Amino acid sequence: MFLSQLSHQKVLPVLVLETKEQADWVGGCFVEAGIQHLEVTLRTSKALQVIEHLNRNFPELSVGAGTVLNAHQIQSAVDAGSRFIISPGATDKLLESAQDCPVPFVPGVMTPSEAMRARDYGFGLQKFFPAEAAGGIALLKAMGAPLQDIRFCPTGGITLSNMADYLELNNVPVVGGTWLVTPQALADNDRQAVVSRLNELHQALA
Repeated sequence: MFLSQLSHQKVLPVLVLETKEQADWVGGCFVEAGIQHLEVTLRTSKALQVIEHLNRNFPELSVGAGTVLNAHQIQSAVDAGSRFIISPGATDKLLESAQDCPVPFVPGVMTPSEAMRARDYGFGLQKFFPAEAAGGIALLKAMGAPLQDIRFCPTGGITLSNMADYLELNNVPVVGGTWLVTPQALADNDRQAVVSRLNELHQALA
């Protein structure tokens, strides 16, 4: 179900939010744009509060936690109401803990061996990170032949200009979009900048 929903959405916005005030206007932008699934990274001290705030005040949204690094953060993210959890990596200890996670968990991988190990733990949807730095489209194409049952969400260096090339790959149903809400837009409370990027996204996906 989760993979199907992400496949329909095609781009998973990745957000770094500092405050509930930011969450309010950013969340409103995504509701108006009809985008349901959002990832809020645990890179700020208020991230868990932001996730809880968004899921409570924007029932149209399904907000998950990103940059989850250990079992403690998995539990904290679940307690905050995260609808899904995403990690940039995949240690054995993290994968073991994630097997008991009550919401969808997406481990991060960069090599065929890491992808195979995550699959052995039962995770068929994986975050390919950092996508462009790791080899991008060429590496994902090469991995697709021997690892035909694994699906990837490339994140890191994905932009409006190259996302379509990633989405054309058979093993890429969705990409991570960090470009939709930039640090500058957040610093300036620039709602129009976010709306403009979301409009560009809709036009590109049409």
